Amino acid sequence: MSTQMGKKSHFKKSHGHGEQQYIDLGAMNFDDETSGIHAGSTLKVAEIYRFEDLKGLTKLLYDGHSVLIDYSSMANDDLALQRISAELHSVAEDVNGDVAGVGKNLIIVTSGGLMIDRNKIRGSY
Repeated sequence: MSTQMGKKSHFKKSHGHGEQQYIDLGAMNFDDETSGIHAGSTLKVAEIYRFEDLKGLTKLLYDGHSVLIDYSSMANDDLALQRISAELHSVAEDVNGDVAGVGKNLIIVTSGGLMIDRNKIRGSY
């Protein structure tokens, strides 16, 4: 590789005759990347109407995703909310995640060690 001011140039290839050709890093594939496929977890948005709706959501959490749950339709059913909260806390503990209420009728549940910061970021006036 050519050197410039004592540093190696990692992005240029010298082709003799003083010409330099640049390598397009965007066109290169690396072993630790998946091309065209989202490899990370995602934040899913869900709405539940009864306790039994949690079954599909817990599967998402065990698969490594995080879920934002709107429970507006059940906001007045204290017993169902206690059951839902207990189940979500149990699943979050299983998947090394976290659970927090957001606003009046939203709960966010994370997995895979992602913790929720309880401090709000507020804009200035």
